[in-house]
Amino acid sequence: GKVLKYNFDEIIDRKDTFSLKWDYAEFLKTYSLTERFDEETIPVHTADMDFRCAQPISDALKKLAEHNIYGYTAVFPYGAGLKYYEAIIRWFKKRHDWAIRPEEIVYVNGTVEAVKLAIQAFTEKGSGVLINRPIYSPFAMVIQKAGRVVVNSQLRNNNGYYTIDFEDFEAKAADTKTRLFILCHPHNPTGRIWTDEELTRMAAICKKHGVIILADEIHGDLIRKDLEFHPLASVADPKDILTCTAVNKTFNLAGLHATNVVIQDLNLRMKFVDSIGWITPNPFTVAAVIAAYNEGEEWLEQLREYLDGNIDWVLDFLKKKMPDVKCFRPEGTYIMWMDFRGYGLSTQEIHRKIYMDANVVLEGGALFDPDCGGGFERVCVPAPRAVLEEVFERIARQFEGL
Repeated sequence: GKVLKYNFDEIIDRKDTFSLKWDYAEFLKTYSLTERFDEETIPVHTADMDFRCAQPISDALKKLAEHNIYGYTAVFPYGAGLKYYEAIIRWFKKRHDWAIRPEEIVYVNGTVEAVKLAIQAFTEKGSGVLINRPIYSPFAMVIQKAGRVVVNSQLRNNNGYYTIDFEDFEAKAADTKTRLFILCHPHNPTGRIWTDEELTRMAAICKKHGVIILADEIHGDLIRKDLEFHPLASVADPKDILTCTAVNKTFNLAGLHATNVVIQDLNLRMKFVDSIGWITPNPFTVAAVIAAYNEGEEWLEQLREYLDGNIDWVLDFLKKKMPDVKCFRPEGTYIMWMDFRGYGLSTQEIHRKIYMDANVVLEGGALFDPDCGGGFERVCVPAPRAVLEEVFERIARQFEGL
């Protein structure tokens, strides 16, 4: 059909749509993310895009809405359900050269939920779950709430470019209490796409010490134009690996809870399925996943171009107006991890300038790294360029002359 040209510059008012990002000032204040949230506030803290979805997704959801029956919905790798599995399989084969079979795909209602279920399925109370800080904060929260212990193998910060400290990683994995490793790839918030060498080395260490790997790869489609992303299970032995894949980041469908966990080893899969019980999707989720994977590629290519432009605009702006901020160009994700420590200000002062005076909501680094995250801020840039420009002009004004 004819190529649709999408307009990512369009500014869309999302207020009063039950948007976690735009509608709940009280929620943000209660969790002390910010003390200020008013009509003029611009939130860029949530990994959720302020762009309209791909037209084919919208068409599929309208069609379902018009059918007007929303009964029990399920996906099985046979019968009508095959459409769902085929869409996923085709996508990963084409985009990432990863071959998956229908029976290896397990639907779960959300990625943090999948992490929680994996912790319950494969670890005992009191056992250790390995992560690499700085990292997406709900991981630690879920580990602690489940009565497990957070085992951190701190990433090495080489001037903004983060790498694995393999000696430390192996020491932590070797502890008999450590049962599960949550790999974040591409890594949130540092934006690293781990190299094949890093991936195989992590996998080999985990295998040697009997540690199961849950790979969170939900940002795997959002990578810079000149780079490639290789799923862990496509480069390492998939026997002890569960991979979380999702349309929620790729196509901005987080509200539809569409996570598909790929488990290629039969025993591991049976254990997981047995533990999680019966989880079924919403009919809109099924329709959206099929439409996204079968017809969303054109939109994604245009989106990636726009995101690369946003990221490069921000880096250029920082170089000119805020050279004291260190930020490495993220290889994957639309997240930028910014180091404000060059200003020599306290975390509180940095916070006040950005959240109170500039009236912009970000996420403070301590959320991702309680020990070493002070002075860092995480910024999500999937917003219309004009909004992003306003965000950074506001922030830069507060740091002028320092």
